[in-house]
Amino acid sequence: MKCYLWRLLFAIAGGIAMLPLDAPAQTTSKVYRIGVLEMTPPDLRSPNQMAFYEELRLRGYVEGQNLVVERRNPAGRVDLLPALATELIALRPDLIVAVTPPATRAAKDATSTIPIVMIGVADPVGLGLAVSLARPGGNLTGVTTLVPGNVVAKGMQLLHEMVPSAKRIAVLVNPTNEMHRIVVQEGSQAALQLGLQMQLHQARTTDEIEPALQAAVTDRAEALMVIGDSVFNNPPARLPQLVARIRLPAIYLQRTQVEAGGLMSNGPDFVDLARRLAGYVDRILKGANPGDLAIEQPMKFQLVINRKTANALGLTIPQSLLLSAEVIE
Repeated sequence: MKCYLWRLLFAIAGGIAMLPLDAPAQTTSKVYRIGVLEMTPPDLRSPNQMAFYEELRLRGYVEGQNLVVERRNPAGRVDLLPALATELIALRPDLIVAVTPPATRAAKDATSTIPIVMIGVADPVGLGLAVSLARPGGNLTGVTTLVPGNVVAKGMQLLHEMVPSAKRIAVLVNPTNEMHRIVVQEGSQAALQLGLQMQLHQARTTDEIEPALQAAVTDRAEALMVIGDSVFNNPPARLPQLVARIRLPAIYLQRTQVEAGGLMSNGPDFVDLARRLAGYVDRILKGANPGDLAIEQPMKFQLVINRKTANALGLTIPQSLLLSAEVIE
């Protein structure tokens, strides 16, 4: 009997020794709280949102289990962002994800201590949000959406290649967006080099989009470049439908608008950026200092063309674009 008891004790002791070292942590794991501040209501079924939360899950953060996400948006009203940022700060999140320049500015103005991870900001250094891309300093880091000299100039070149007969190019931009400054600088230079005339048309809100497009028609624009902005992108189908009515060949920043009927898009792979954003969240939740994490620029770009829209506009996709573009039907 004594021999049996000793064997039992040794078996129990051996079982305890074989337990994984992190077993206690699994039963008492921390619940993380992050705030998300963006301009418009999120579509959690969009590829970008799904990629972000999928990457977080792969890294061990599951909403409803060990992750609480506090989402705030002003439905496009920039003036409401400061109050929403303050509301998020009061919840004492472990970090804030800020989407678009206005949301990032509001979050940055609201706190100098809670880490901020940004996305959808083209030039954080130019906006004064970061000291440099390599060492942003302060409490902010993230991913940019622009490689200087790339998106605006390249977009105009691609549009010219698709519609070589078009000489008057309307550019739709939100003047409250940081891209307004970049468009004026890079767009004007690119238009001059290509022998084009650039027409600037502004829309601050969704109500101003249609009048801006009508103004482009009045100015006899022959093609349209849409500068990425949450006012123009949400929902993705709204602007392509308006542009279809005036029959202008248009290039967008996001592929979702081409999938919704737009002619073409050229811009960063936003799904890739969303996954990289989740990587920043992970590192900061594990103790990294955001000011020491370099701000990353896009590494993958996508040229997407809608063949059905091209046919409807009477356009033939040049072979040069077919070689480098993803063509959807």
